[in-house]
Amino acid sequence: MRPVHDIDVVILMATTLSSKRRPAELVEIVAAADLIQEAIPFVDKLGDAIARLSSVGLISAAEGGFTLTAAAHAIMAKQHKKAGTEELLVALKSELAAYSPTEEFPAIVLTQSQLGEAVRMHKTSKKAPGKNLLMPKAKPDRHFKVEGRWRRAPAKR
Repeated sequence: MRPVHDIDVVILMATTLSSKRRPAELVEIVAAADLIQEAIPFVDKLGDAIARLSSVGLISAAEGGFTLTAAAHAIMAKQHKKAGTEELLVALKSELAAYSPTEEFPAIVLTQSQLGEAVRMHKTSKKAPGKNLLMPKAKPDRHFKVEGRWRRAPAKR
């Protein structure tokens, strides 16, 4: 068993979430990580996590973006579909601790400027008035519906 950092699990889940149909850009991975842990990861920790996950063969660079490898798809396929985020993070962390790569892979090394630009782009997109599909939907105000019951006319006798 090897040590697994918490940010590694978050970045693996974020890459899974953002690279469903095509390789994900770095900004999309940052947005998905923000959605998962409700905080934007630090630039240096983000770079270290991507380097660690790529060196063990779980993330690869393809077509100008990042995607999961076959080993990472197998790990993610083992997870329960109805598990909550916290339960999924714990289960995925134990799976990553038990995972041992069969061969050496080159690490993806990103510069501080690339990582910083991705974080800045995500921060500006959060403030933009457009629709961000990676952000959670606002929950409706339930108080109004409860309050509406008191306005009904009394039943006739």
